[in-house]
Amino acid sequence: MRKILPEAGGELDDFGLAEAYAFPRERWLRANFVMSADGSATVSGKSGGLSSAGDMRIFGILRVLADVVLVGVGTARAEEYKPARPRPALAALRAGRPATPPIAVISGSLDLALDTPLFTDAPPEARTIVITCATASDELRAATAKVADVIVAGEERVDLTAAVAALADRGLRRVSCEGGPHILGQVAAAGLLDELSLSVSPSLAGPGAGRIIAGDGFDAHPMYLAQVLTEDGYLFCRYLASNPAAPA
Repeated sequence: MRKILPEAGGELDDFGLAEAYAFPRERWLRANFVMSADGSATVSGKSGGLSSAGDMRIFGILRVLADVVLVGVGTARAEEYKPARPRPALAALRAGRPATPPIAVISGSLDLALDTPLFTDAPPEARTIVITCATASDELRAATAKVADVIVAGEERVDLTAAVAALADRGLRRVSCEGGPHILGQVAAAGLLDELSLSVSPSLAGPGAGRIIAGDGFDAHPMYLAQVLTEDGYLFCRYLASNPAAPA
C-alpha cells in the first residue's frame, strides 16, 4: 500500500499506516466505510463483499488507534460483530489503554442477542457498551446491564450528541464509527463528523443496494480530501470536515 496524496510515497508498513491515520486531536469522530465505484454500501446485504486485504488492514489499524468503536445494532447484527481482537505487534500504539477498544452498540429498543460473542467474549477491561434511550424497557435494560455497560442518551430515541459526550466522559474520546448508513446520517446531521475514512472498491454493485448514508436529509457541506492511499485498484481516502491548513 502506498500514498498518492498529498504526495506520492513508498510502501507503508503497519506503523506507517498508523501514522497516516493518526487522530489529529484528542477528541475526534471518524467514520469508516467502504463503497463500490458506483456508490453501493453493500453486496448481498454485507459490506464484506466490497472489502479487500488492504481495506481490512486499514480497518484493523483504525480500531487499534480508536478509544471506542461505535456501531448501530443493525450493522452489528448483519455483520455478526465480535469484540475487537488484540494485535500484539501493534501493542505500543495502545500504551496506557486496554489492549482493544470496546464496541459501543446503539440500540433504542434493546432488541439484542445477549448470548452472542459480542457480549459473552468481551474482556472485562473492554466490556461492550450499549447506548440506548430513556424509553427502553426497564426489564431489557436490566438484562443488558448484566453483560454490558449501559448508557442512556436521549428520551424517545438515542441522542448521538449526548452519546458521544457520555463516551468522552468515560475517557473514550477518539471514536471510530463503523456504521451503518443511518448512523452515519445521524452523525453527519448532528455536526459530529470530523472525518470520513472511505475505501472505494474497483467494482460495480449494480442497482438496488443502498448508499453509505441514509436517513433524514441535511444541508450539504463540503469535505476536504486530506489523503489518498492505493492498493490493488482500491482507493483509501481521508475526508476531513474542515481543511486543517485553512485559517481558523
